Amino acid sequence: MAGLVSEVGARGTEHAVAVRSMFDRISPTYDLLNRLMSAGIDKRWRQRAIDRLSVRLPDGPVLDSCAGTLDLAAAIEARFGDRKVIAADFAREMLVRGRGKVLRAPLVVGDAMHLPLKSGSLAGMTCAFGMRNLASPEQGLREALRLLKPGGVFVVLEFYRPSTFFMKLFHAVYARFVLPGMGTLISRDREAYAYLARSMQGFYSRAEFTTLAHRVGFKEVSSEDLSFGIASLFRLVKE
Repeated sequence: MAGLVSEVGARGTEHAVAVRSMFDRISPTYDLLNRLMSAGIDKRWRQRAIDRLSVRLPDGPVLDSCAGTLDLAAAIEARFGDRKVIAADFAREMLVRGRGKVLRAPLVVGDAMHLPLKSGSLAGMTCAFGMRNLASPEQGLREALRLLKPGGVFVVLEFYRPSTFFMKLFHAVYARFVLPGMGTLISRDREAYAYLARSMQGFYSRAEFTTLAHRVGFKEVSSEDLSFGIASLFRLVKE
């Protein structure tokens, strides 16, 4: 089990404080709801994210940002046994809930837009379903670019705004009925899951996120849909 959580630089904006409080509040039922709402397919998504991370990954540490209850950090540890893995999230209770899943990764309460790490210190970085919760996803990308060494890889797994009619319909039904309904049933916190639904509908499309990543300064930007476009995966490489 990982050691005690260190807290650094996690104050943030009013938005960050509100979202942080919300995730702390829903942390006791977060894993259960994830499994129920994804039917377990989220595990395959995380494995695919690690597959993409591992391609031409330089030597050095890997950071899982917006690490939540540490499912992805634990899978990274299992895949890269010889690398240092760090997990960071601004919701302390999420990390506390998940810390039994990791063996050695340091756990840090910190804002993904302003992390207390040296520039160019990371070989790789991941962010699973956290980018859309940042007050500024652009700043989150700029921070990832700062932290990565040349050739470093940033993998982002996220629900992007869909572009096809079928996926627009699916996301609309899921966001309006399924997510708030199950959130209310399991966690008794309808507002938290209504916020998560709104965050899905208001996020970038894949095309918009591609443009943003290039504008920020990533050299290589590739993406793919997962499970017919329910989620999507980006692989960004620093020059």
